[in-house]
Amino acid sequence: MGSRDDIGRHGEALTAGYLHRKGRVVLQRRYRCREGEIDLIARDGGTLCFVEVKTRTNIAMGLPREYVGPQKQAHLRAAAARYLSEKGIDCPARFDVAEIYIDPAGKGYIHYIENAF
Repeated sequence: MGSRDDIGRHGEALTAGYLHRKGRVVLQRRYRCREGEIDLIARDGGTLCFVEVKTRTNIAMGLPREYVGPQKQAHLRAAAARYLSEKGIDCPARFDVAEIYIDPAGKGYIHYIENAF
């Protein structure tokens, strides 16, 4: 499939397509600030979704969601707070995790977890 970054971008693109099919609007990809990075930011009705995408080609080292531990969650919360402040947004928000599994043929499978933490 390519480098780790290529695999990650592929997972993010698959997730963006998934969100679109579910009627959500992707507002931003790869938002970066000093607090961290948010892979995707989407609107689900009146709720803002901060989406962490974890893409794997195998799960020998654990499930993708297991890599969104307390430290990663803290960085995501801080980055989300920065985004909301910068944009002047005051609305309900949640943190979702998209687990993307890429098989040897390059086909992706999505397990999407709303309100993951």
